[in-house]
Amino acid sequence: MKPYELTIAQAREQLASGGLTSRELTQSCLDRVAAVDGKIKAFLTVTSEQALEQADEADRLRTRGAVAPLCGIPLSVKDLICTKGITTTCGSRMLENFVPPYDATVIQRLKDQGVVILGKVAMDEFAMGSSSENCAFQVPENPWKSGFVSGGSSGGSAASVAALECPASLGSDTGGSIRQPASLCGVVGMKPTYGLVSRYGLVAFASSLDQIGPLTRVVSDCALLMDGICGYDPLDSTSVQRPPAPLMAALTEGVRGMRVGVPKEYFGAGLDPEVQAVVNRGIEALKDAGATIIDISLPYTDYCVAVYYLIATAEASSNLARYDGVGYGFRAPKADSLLEMYRETRSLGFGPEVKRRILIGTYALSAGYYDAYYKKASQVRTLILEDFKRAFGLCDILISPVVPTPAWKIGEMADDPLSVYLSDILTISANLAGIPGMSVPGGFSRQGLPIGIQLQGPHFREDVLIRAGYTLERGLNLPPQRPPMD
Repeated sequence: MKPYELTIAQAREQLASGGLTSRELTQSCLDRVAAVDGKIKAFLTVTSEQALEQADEADRLRTRGAVAPLCGIPLSVKDLICTKGITTTCGSRMLENFVPPYDATVIQRLKDQGVVILGKVAMDEFAMGSSSENCAFQVPENPWKSGFVSGGSSGGSAASVAALECPASLGSDTGGSIRQPASLCGVVGMKPTYGLVSRYGLVAFASSLDQIGPLTRVVSDCALLMDGICGYDPLDSTSVQRPPAPLMAALTEGVRGMRVGVPKEYFGAGLDPEVQAVVNRGIEALKDAGATIIDISLPYTDYCVAVYYLIATAEASSNLARYDGVGYGFRAPKADSLLEMYRETRSLGFGPEVKRRILIGTYALSAGYYDAYYKKASQVRTLILEDFKRAFGLCDILISPVVPTPAWKIGEMADDPLSVYLSDILTISANLAGIPGMSVPGGFSRQGLPIGIQLQGPHFREDVLIRAGYTLERGLNLPPQRPPMD
């Protein structure tokens, strides 16, 4: 097995035993990126020199004694998480040349543990999309089938992990942007409880919905990376002062006696039969491991898409108002007045999907429409949260599909944005409620495209999701496979 094929856990063992150095592991990943990323197009920026320097420092730390669990492990970072001295574009021409003067809290925490940053990966512009086709620079492809989407908005993160370019990546999830690409690319992805992981240094799309989380190849690696990034941060006003539960300890606890809810609204019209078959196998695997399966209802699910696309676009309209060509970022080269400079900067700097959402959000917040749209959506959001509270009074976790279908062809939905919006119907409710969610690989379609299984749990019960995800992974016991692109 080549170093780039190792999971985090396997790499840790070899690093600890002296059978592998961080430089060797990092160089192997960089070589892999050089070999396959021309096909995958996951990386926007590769920081080879800095990565090798960080790897050398990790090796020096290891010779001095005990090190953090993630010391010397290389990973990729979604290009909307600020990295000091490294371009952070958000997949947009608006920030094409933006170099942050500081690290996001999650990046600083990982650097303090000796993690190696390989570079920044592609995404939908400002995280607005479900296929990464809205990236202004390149569209990452699904490593399992050329010409198919890798999902979004963290498509580059999922593709880089699935293509064995790195053992893990950091992404962000506003309406499913970690779980959905994880499902489409056959990797593990977790959206933590809102407030559990610091958002300081995450370029905002919708501030009440955004959350940073990991994408990895296996559940145990997800637990390890979550342990490394969780915790209170005084720089983030929404960060929760609550000691995070250690997730690595949850791996061996199993699911015997656990109540697993199956929400009937997640299995309705439009669900691909192959997706349903994979989820059904997952349900049986948990049942065989000792869990109790319970049918439940989340009656406000039908309102989730409408609520999400009002709240998210309204917050996006507010957050993206700062990109006006004055402070930083792109500025229109020719303008005869201040108003024309604003108009030209935003017209040229933003892509069509971002402009579409800004228009929707501005309309929803405008005088005369605020009560009818944004306020009403916020009220229904509370009802959606109450749905989950009632459900978790009956069960410990929920199991469902992540996406109604496997990955689709690049360009297939280019002229039908509403269909792409509707593909988020199974993931956005977790963001509206602030609860944790997780995608675990469940199998493949007849076309060879991955299909994930979604687990959702009560606030701050990531440990229960890890228990169930680890049990599900072992119960399904999928045969080892690698993308056919080689």
